[in-house]
Amino acid sequence: MSSDWKKTARDKADSVLALIPKEWRIEKIPSPQEQRDVTGSYIHQFLSKEEIEITETDAVGIVTKTSAGTWKSVDVAKAFCHRAALAHQLLSCLHEIFFDAAIKSAEELDQYYEKHKKPIGPLHGLPVSLKDQFHVKGVETHMGYVGWIGTFQGKKGTRKEKNYESEMVKELRELGAILFVKTSVPHTLMAGETVNNIIGWTQNPKNRNLSCGGSSGGEGALIGIRGSPVGFGTDIGGSIRIPAAFNGLYGIRPSVGRMPYQGMANSMDGQNSVLSVVGPIATTPEALKLVMQALLTKKPWLHDPLVHEIPWRAEAEAAVSDPIKRLSERLSFAVMRNDGCCTPTPPVARAVDMVVKALQKNGHTIIDWKPTPNHARVTEICYKAWAFDGGADCKRDIDLSGEDMAAQALVLDLPQANAMDIMAVNIEQRDAQKDYMEYWNSTSEQTGTGEPVDAIISPLAPFPAARENGYTYYGYSSWVNMLDYTSVVVPVTLVDKNVDKKMENFTPIDETDQKTQDTYDPEIYDGAHVSIQVVGRRLQEEKMIALAKYVDEVLRG
Repeated sequence: MSSDWKKTARDKADSVLALIPKEWRIEKIPSPQEQRDVTGSYIHQFLSKEEIEITETDAVGIVTKTSAGTWKSVDVAKAFCHRAALAHQLLSCLHEIFFDAAIKSAEELDQYYEKHKKPIGPLHGLPVSLKDQFHVKGVETHMGYVGWIGTFQGKKGTRKEKNYESEMVKELRELGAILFVKTSVPHTLMAGETVNNIIGWTQNPKNRNLSCGGSSGGEGALIGIRGSPVGFGTDIGGSIRIPAAFNGLYGIRPSVGRMPYQGMANSMDGQNSVLSVVGPIATTPEALKLVMQALLTKKPWLHDPLVHEIPWRAEAEAAVSDPIKRLSERLSFAVMRNDGCCTPTPPVARAVDMVVKALQKNGHTIIDWKPTPNHARVTEICYKAWAFDGGADCKRDIDLSGEDMAAQALVLDLPQANAMDIMAVNIEQRDAQKDYMEYWNSTSEQTGTGEPVDAIISPLAPFPAARENGYTYYGYSSWVNMLDYTSVVVPVTLVDKNVDKKMENFTPIDETDQKTQDTYDPEIYDGAHVSIQVVGRRLQEEKMIALAKYVDEVLRG
């Protein structure tokens, strides 16, 4: 155990800041009170016109230009490295910087294009950021644990060599992606905010009074300020979708076995009842499709034993994206306005209502979602799975340095489950999944199409974003994980303090419900992003991305 973990943490944070070139340093960092929103015109003052154009183009647009030779990969890489450096100074969102390696990779891509007159792959010249669970050669993985610093993954028996890489990292390189940063996470990974003893608390770029989300929070903050066009996070209880929602982005939680997870660092590794999954966060739904479709061309099922052999299914996407088919066969949706456990705050309720009205206006059927089993049961099963080890794995990694555990960490101090306990929870989970499946099937009696609903419109969290140490309720995200459904986040609107007033004469369901409403202050939240999620059945990634795109189009008119 280190006698001075605070110095170790400070030295690590300083070493990352030292990698930012002097010409990219911000002379004075404003407080959140001085500058609430650091997106748009604020960050533009530090960038050239060309850098703004490059960094505010989505992933599809970037690849279109780099693959045609219109933009040099090295120019794209430098622009995003610059903006990412600014983002870290303003938001504290990076764990690792490897700009030099990224620029070298970009130069090699440009040399390849010059020689062969074609791109190296479908992601040629695309900068991709990675949550600090991915192993990248020559780059540390500490995942927010002070005790992991200098080990390339701290646990005995799991430490990696400096040149080790996760399977997805290898595939991204082969596809032509440029890797340049690893982003911040809460230590333990079990939190809807991003905080650790190395980088502190990562802020939301649109509203720095609020959290960027977690556990893929650094990804959300970085992409939200356009310091990356697309990045990859993981999700065991909402950790992709929460940062996507809080930062006005699109993010997909795929079902287990769709994207490769092999070779990743993790907390609670070996807990297989509610598995963590990898998925992208991006500025457009088309970007989600681009990177997922590209990765599936690498046949990840040949290198990750948990990946299903399911190539990209264009027909599933076309069933939604074909306008002629959609006109002849209207879609149907269920809406979950309240899960019966925690009441959404006014901006979230308004966002759900906006989506429902837009879909109804376009002729689609909307029914109420009142499932059996209820969401209290579903959430309880999820928490039981997370607590199988009684928090031992996360505590062991905290104890490596003797550091303090963040108050936000969802590490339950409970007795460890025995084999019979785990078996009982697995049976309970299977029964709940079956009950939920049959309830979904039963909606065919209400849709008027003879088919069950295509998707569920639901809040992703009860608030637009959490205030510091104010994440009160995870049930709106974790039910998707317990059921292993596919879910995509869609940004809807911004908080308007003149419209989204606090509820009067509110009658809470319980103490958590009251605490949630108490966190909402229209003045503090004004201008924050508000999002919803579109939830489909297992392994419906193509359909859900297409539906997210359609919902977005309907909302924007």
